[in-house]
Amino acid sequence: MADPIIVTEGLTRRFGDTVAVDGLALEVYPGEVFGFLGHNGAGKTTTVRLLNGVLTPSDGHARILGLDPMTDGPALRRLTGVLTETPSLDERLTARVNLSIYADLYGVSKTEVKRRVDQLLAAFDLTERADDKVGEYSKGMKQRLALARTVIHQPTLLFLDEPTAALDPVAARQVHAMILSTAREGRTVFINTHNLVEAQRMCDRVGVMEHGRLVALGTPHELARSLARNVSVEFELAPGSAEQAMTALQAMPVQVSAGQRNGTVLVSGAEREAIPDLIDRLVSAHVRIYQVTPQEPTLEDVYFALHSDAEVKQ
Repeated sequence: MADPIIVTEGLTRRFGDTVAVDGLALEVYPGEVFGFLGHNGAGKTTTVRLLNGVLTPSDGHARILGLDPMTDGPALRRLTGVLTETPSLDERLTARVNLSIYADLYGVSKTEVKRRVDQLLAAFDLTERADDKVGEYSKGMKQRLALARTVIHQPTLLFLDEPTAALDPVAARQVHAMILSTAREGRTVFINTHNLVEAQRMCDRVGVMEHGRLVALGTPHELARSLARNVSVEFELAPGSAEQAMTALQAMPVQVSAGQRNGTVLVSGAEREAIPDLIDRLVSAHVRIYQVTPQEPTLEDVYFALHSDAEVKQ
């Protein structure tokens, strides 16, 4: 595995008596889409500010792309792109001018600016409206423009804070596609979000923050498996065979409960490793199986279980 491009050890930030980030130990690797999950106030945005050298840590340290955010802040920020939750676009100007200004601010060569701006306008489906004032844009168009602005200087690492907040489903899907396309180009994407469905669809790994502490870290699948060994399994069967299936399953030595629903049988309380045995029992009972669907915990289930645990411990 390649060396991590984000490394934090004991990273802490206090605001008076409030600990916004508490001893964060984290590694993020090149090419990942990493989701940083948590409720509002969990410490996600503060962490991004620490990682970009905008805030000074109270304790601990970080290295981003081999640089120390505190001593190498300007150099680091030339290598990262940051999309804030409420990106500030100059709505009096056109998309083309907005992008050109930021290209200049980030030191893009003057001979490169027009080519890069045109390329991004096309990539983010804004070419036809490139010379309209941004104030006339929809929320989805503004968000796509903000993403284009974030990558204008071709950063290695992107930080996206709630990239689909307040967008309708169509606009959110467009932004998802843009993010995944950006990741496929080889960039690492660090996403702050409390949209759990979004995280499960897009992220290679996720970290869950609760009151400034990292309480879980892993792939969405790993975290779901850690929540419970038992799964529910839905069997779609041949018409008229549900009763026969329920009789066969209820005779098994494992603890299961079966119930008929819309021509299917739902088995709950079985270990994942027992699924082949369930299928074998049904086949032996001459039950025709059309489909088997394990229903494992989702990232949303994991998040709320962790959130409940954190509330109990407080």
